[in-house]
Amino acid sequence: MARPPLTLAALATAAVAGLEVRAARAHSRGSDGSFDAVELHATDGRRLLIRAPRSQTAESEQSADLVALRALTPGIRSRLPFAVPRFVGQAPIGPTRAVVTEFIPGAARTADELTSNAHLAGEVGRAIAAIHSLPAGFIGDSGLPRRTAGEAREAAVALIDRAADTGRLPAALLRRWEEATDDDTLWRFAPTVVNGALDAASFLVDGDGVSGVLGWSALAFDDPARDLHWVLTATGDAAETTLTAYIAARSGGADAELARRALLYGELELARWLLHGIDTHDDTIIDDAVGLLDSLVASVHDRSSESLTTDTGPALAVADVERLLDETPRDGLPREQASTMLTDSYDVSELRSHLEGGDGDDPAGGRRDGRRDVGPDDAHDPSQTAPMPLDLSDWGDAAPPSGASETTAPAAGDARG
Repeated sequence: MARPPLTLAALATAAVAGLEVRAARAHSRGSDGSFDAVELHATDGRRLLIRAPRSQTAESEQSADLVALRALTPGIRSRLPFAVPRFVGQAPIGPTRAVVTEFIPGAARTADELTSNAHLAGEVGRAIAAIHSLPAGFIGDSGLPRRTAGEAREAAVALIDRAADTGRLPAALLRRWEEATDDDTLWRFAPTVVNGALDAASFLVDGDGVSGVLGWSALAFDDPARDLHWVLTATGDAAETTLTAYIAARSGGADAELARRALLYGELELARWLLHGIDTHDDTIIDDAVGLLDSLVASVHDRSSESLTTDTGPALAVADVERLLDETPRDGLPREQASTMLTDSYDVSELRSHLEGGDGDDPAGGRRDGRRDVGPDDAHDPSQTAPMPLDLSDWGDAAPPSGASETTAPAAGDARG
């Protein structure tokens, strides 16, 4: 059951020395999630956010997020054109802990909304490029994951093999994905710092700019394409603007096959969904995944070649994909908010021709030796309400979120603190 906002507000005063809360309200960026969250106004003018996980997977994500936030030192943060949450304090609550961070103002947007305005789309592209341009030394110093191009390839192979072993992966997709992982040119890239779990829900928008980026639990040194598949599959008119701005900001650092790998990662989300159903013994999820995989096969335009080509971008219904991304775990952690994917709305050949004219980074990669060696967002319970005997007169420009009230606080959670 969701924890009352007043309980979390009181807990925050124990987590942060000297904190006096003047106003509090439940905070939510979605439904059906893993955290209870409350936005706080302190008497000293600070705006804070306290989040408490509701499951073991959410607690694991929270722990990984804290490691990443501590790795993002003031010097590293100064290189980013947006805000990143700052850790303020924590306190035990039952078998877990609640974490207090600084609150970052801004609104959540869907992938299509982020790429429907040319200026905002460009800001998103530059924000992603800023992450990928960070110096990589702090990743190793903090003990965060580091993956070479060859290891990224092997991880994709392992995922495909696991999906194939279920006996439920269409042969056409297996061939398509195997040809992609067999293509040496696809895996010649220089790894960068990546958010690792980036999608539309990661961004906070204030006006027509990116005010913050949330959700850093998968921070790593890895393939930059992992942060871009949601951009390639957005249907907004300015999706190309996002990629163009990203490429320009990378100053020749983006490789020519970036878009193809991003599309591959998007398709592999369906394999993850299938494996999630297998691992949880959920026949409903398995049947759903099989149906989505069949839809992907049907969407491939060039049926004479099942390889991952630039003109065979797949397409799925947006509603199906949003639901899938809401519920599919990534690397053992829950995916929190949806973005569209697996569409052919972007001409990858144009991106490749543009990139091939740049300087590029030194390639990294290599062939693999074998194929068999590697072995939900915040809660909002409308039935739970709690009176808030706190002064709400100083909210100022902090407008209540959709569905929230300043006089009552429905138990709810935040998608990404």
